[in-house]
This record gives sequence, structure tokens and C-alpha cells, in this order.
Amino acid sequence: MSFQSLSFLAFLALTAIACGLLRRRSALAGQAALGAACLIFYLSGGGWAAFAVLCAGCAVTALAARAVDRAEGAARRRAFAAGSLYHVAVLLAFKYTGFFTGGALSIGWAPLGLSFFTFQQLWLLREVYMGRFTLQSPWALALASFFFPTVTSGPILRPSAIFPQMASDAFLRPDWTDAAAGLYGICCGTAKKVLLADPLGAVVGSGWSDLASLSATDAWLVILGYTMQLYFDFSGYCDIAAGAARLLGVRLPLNFDSPYRSLSVGEFWKRWHMTLTTFLRENVYFPLGGSRRGAWRTYRNILIVYLVSGFWHGAGWTFLVWGALHGLAQIAERAWGSRRERLPGWLQWGLTFLFVNIAWVFFRAPSLGDALTLLTTAFTGGVSLPGAWLMQSVFERETAAVGLLVPTLESAWLAWGKMALLYGAACAAALLPARSAARRMEDFVPPPAWRTALLALAAGWAVLSFTGITTFIYSNF
Repeated sequence: MSFQSLSFLAFLALTAIACGLLRRRSALAGQAALGAACLIFYLSGGGWAAFAVLCAGCAVTALAARAVDRAEGAARRRAFAAGSLYHVAVLLAFKYTGFFTGGALSIGWAPLGLSFFTFQQLWLLREVYMGRFTLQSPWALALASFFFPTVTSGPILRPSAIFPQMASDAFLRPDWTDAAAGLYGICCGTAKKVLLADPLGAVVGSGWSDLASLSATDAWLVILGYTMQLYFDFSGYCDIAAGAARLLGVRLPLNFDSPYRSLSVGEFWKRWHMTLTTFLRENVYFPLGGSRRGAWRTYRNILIVYLVSGFWHGAGWTFLVWGALHGLAQIAERAWGSRRERLPGWLQWGLTFLFVNIAWVFFRAPSLGDALTLLTTAFTGGVSLPGAWLMQSVFERETAAVGLLVPTLESAWLAWGKMALLYGAACAAALLPARSAARRMEDFVPPPAWRTALLALAAGWAVLSFTGITTFIYSNF
């Protein structure tokens, strides 16, 4: 069930109402209603086979967590290792068999949300092993693992971020502030996805489908377009997920905090997909030794962390290169040290933003050769006016309406106008606000009337544009 659909909005409304009413009778009744809703949501998108795989994973986690709690010494370590290895093996089997066998063998499908599910189970097992968390019941584990706002694309939840909330009196009993913040997040996320991410995706798709026709100007529009598309796509998803969770009395952790305003790659990763960064730091970087064993081991650990991040995103060399680039960039920043901080702020930002744009090329590219082709065109191709053909499938209905109103308007000028508005709005929304929508939701204060009206207009436009909207990018990971 897609977040950007009328069926999801109706499903969410019915779920929130049913859970709230039944929660008044008893906590168990409200949780049962939520469990039924989570089951319906997952089966509508993942199917029974995928559901069975994740259920088996929940069972393994519950058994391993129980064994870790009861055992001591080597037996405790073996229980933790066995549970963790099971989850890693399932993830590798479904997502990476084709990569490791060169395409000779592949399962051909993977359960919806498997990557996020796996990291969440691993995090829980490590917290149990470290003595920071005790799993009270398999039912609570299943409810947290299949919580429908997060089950497909996260955020990745630390146990302390979800289980205490599920045991609190506020669970499934949102107040009016929660409801208002939830609606605000859903409206912001929907507008980001439908009005910015998907139109930018159409430009990017057109460019990647015909690399030979791109000029240097077109290549940079494609590169910048994907940078903005990916942010608004995943940030929009997280806003909707956070909004849906607030309607159920749950506050999800912040996952994005204006990452494109960062002055370094290290800062970028403190603002981009923050729950993934935290998971990798606590479950990969620290166990490797972190920065406690000298500079060279620190550099090695950083590189390993970002190779893992790249490989987690996708089974391909392009993702590994993307991860390696980010790891090497952070190593270079550490080696540069305080001398980098003496640069003007605008130059630090410019270097960071340029690097992030270039690295995203490998994240999007079908192959390393295509990535190098696009970058070669960007740096050596001819400069010209933007290709109007890139905007051909963007806001088609709106374009047709303008054409009827102003029949003498040339199609090229109309395309360039759309391009200027789209890229201008995307850059302004990503770079100017010091506080993201998710940050505003934390201590929500109703926005001024003019901003509320503008958001309502954007959300209404987005809802009217639901037909033909693409799926969220991160649901593929």
C-alpha cells in the first residue's frame, strides 16, 4: 500500500480511529487493532511469503534474546552470534546471491523492507547483549518490527526509541498536538514526494535514458536533479512515516536535519539518514575499535563502515564505489584537520555539496561506465541552453492547461520556465530552512495562517496528482 495514495490516507484514518476507540477499552484491544492493521498493510505490499520470512526473523530474535538473557560467558556470546548471523545470512541470501555468483544464481525477490528489518533486529540483539535492553514479550517485538509507518523503509529504530513508547499510556492515545503535528508531517512529506521528488525524477530519468544527447549543462541538471530527488523522496517518506506514527501516539526519531546545509561530509552524515548513521557507528564502528587505536586503524574503520553502508544500499559495484567515496572523503577531512575549518564557510559548503552531488552519480548509475560517462560529459561537454526535452514528462497536465490559456507560448520557453520553477523551489526548500519539517514536528507549534494555507494548497495539489506517482526510492533497498 503506497503512502502516496488515497487508499493509504483512508487506511490510516480508519486505523487511527479504530485503535483510539479500542484503546479506551483496554491497551490489549488497541494493540490488537494495530496488529491487524500492520498485517493488512504488509500483506498488501509484501505478500504472505515475505511476511513468513520476517516472522521467522522475529522468532529467531525472540529466541536469541531470551538465550542471551539467560546464559552467561561463552554461551551468551554464542547465542548473540547465532541470532546475528542468522539475520545477516538471510539478508545476504535474498539480496546478494546474484552479486556473489556473478548472476549465475539468484533468488529473484526479497521481502519488502528486509534491509531495514535486518538492521533493526541486529540492533535489538546487540542492545540485549550489552545489557541495555530486555525483551519483555514476542508480541511487543512483532508489533515493533511490523509497525506499518516504518516497516518498509525505516527509520531504523533503536529498541529504546520504540518499546518504552509502546508500553506508555500515550501509546494509541494521541493528543491534539500529536494529531496536528501528524497531519503537518503527512502534508509536508506528500508535497515533497509528489511535487518535488517525482518531477525531478522524471528529469533525471530522461537524462539517464539518453546520455549521448546531454550537454554539460544538461548533465549538471541531471546530477543536481538526482541530488534533490533523493532527498525529497526519502525525507518525504520519513515525514509521512513520522506523521502517521504521531497519529498513533508514537514519536519516531529524527532522520533528516537539513543535510545539504552541511559544511563537511562528516557533518552531512550527522544530518542525513541519521538512524542509519547511528546504527553503523554503534554496531560497526565502535566494535571495530572506533578511533581508539591510532590514526591508521581509525581510517580503516571509517572506510569499512561506509563500504558496509554502500553494500547495504544495493548489491552492485556502483554502491560500493559510492560508499568508498564517502569513507575516503571523511578520512581526507580528518587528515586535513583544523586547517579545513579555516576556510570560509561558503567554500566549505561548496566543496561538500559538490562532492555529495558527484558521489550520488554512482548511487544512481546503472553501471560504473554510465557514471563515468555522465561525469565526463559534465566536466568536458559543451555548454548550451538546457535541453527542453528533459522536461517533456514533467507536470504534463499543468503544462497542457497553460498551453490552453496561452496558446502562443513556445514549448521551449514553457519547458525552461518549468525547469526554473522546479529547480528553484527544490533548492530553496532543501537549502534555506534552518529547521526541517521533522524538526518542527518535535515541539510542534501551529504555523502562521499564511503558511498553513500554502501547505494545504500544496498538499491538495499533491493529492490531485496521485495518479502515476512512483514508489519511494528507499523501498527498493
